[in-house]
Amino acid sequence: MNLARPFKAGNRSSRVNSSLSDDRKHVVSPVANTYTSLHYHFTFSTKNREPWIVPKIENRVWAYIGGIARKHKMTAIQLGGIEDHIHALVLAPPILAPSQIAQYLKGDSSKWIHEEFPNLRAFAWQDGYGGFTVSKSQVPDLIEYIKNQRQHHRKKTFKEEYLELLKKHGVDYDERYIWD
Repeated sequence: MNLARPFKAGNRSSRVNSSLSDDRKHVVSPVANTYTSLHYHFTFSTKNREPWIVPKIENRVWAYIGGIARKHKMTAIQLGGIEDHIHALVLAPPILAPSQIAQYLKGDSSKWIHEEFPNLRAFAWQDGYGGFTVSKSQVPDLIEYIKNQRQHHRKKTFKEEYLELLKKHGVDYDERYIWD
């Protein structure tokens, strides 16, 4: 499956700026199409890692977050997690910054959870997030990793997993500022 998307960086034909006087007219050169394949792995926990996303609602939450991605011109390749956190593998256009993607996923889903599940009015995501780039060759392994979160977390807490991800991706951090 080829998920690279064209991104128009310019017009294919040369243009002359006709609003300028003859001596100031210039030709705007065509710019080749730009193609990107920007895969991001986001992970974030519920506030204080509270177990809000119970199995009874998790598939609805993941599906809704997939819809949020579509609404904002992204492709949710795999979503999953357990009661206290989520992993999202998304393909995004180059006009979206990772911080904006996290804001959409967290903000829109939090609002929906409050509206859809009255008993979860106190629900919140952690303040921050982990965001990592993923090469296309690693996508299949990451999909399996996200699908197997419940099994994975029989042996490891989210805190342990998150610190491992930060180390794996070479992210400098100060543990005093990681947890809510």
